[in-house]
Amino acid sequence: MKCPFCGKENTRVIDSRPAEDNSAIRRRRQCDKCGKRFTTYEKVEVIPLIVIKKDRNREPFDRDKVAAGVYGACHKRPIPAEKINKLIDDIETIVFNREEKEIESSEIGNIVMDKLNELDQVAYVRFASVYREFKDVNTFIDELKKILDKK
Repeated sequence: MKCPFCGKENTRVIDSRPAEDNSAIRRRRQCDKCGKRFTTYEKVEVIPLIVIKKDRNREPFDRDKVAAGVYGACHKRPIPAEKINKLIDDIETIVFNREEKEIESSEIGNIVMDKLNELDQVAYVRFASVYREFKDVNTFIDELKKILDKK
């Protein structure tokens, strides 16, 4: 770290601790040349994830949109809120662990459907019916047959 006073590159850390809000590391440093002390803050750099929509428009990833879809699918189902929140956390982790700057909305939808299918099949079918835009009852029945064939 370069000293802000004399420009020398050799500085050493005297003290290190979390910042008040735990969002950064506060480091107290001292310059080996001039002896002056200064404080730096180290923060994790978050790279924004861009979602490519069906119409090819791009927008930032929004956890709240995923949560709204999941909550809607799980509405009036006997699923504890903790499990729903964990599912949303898992989806977000999977999406961000891809370490890509952009992701298709269809990929996110497929991840959500996979996770909902593991959690509750009724919630899965509800989500799939909206996400895949079921046109008629036959499409709905085809999706149910897929679930029954897996059993």
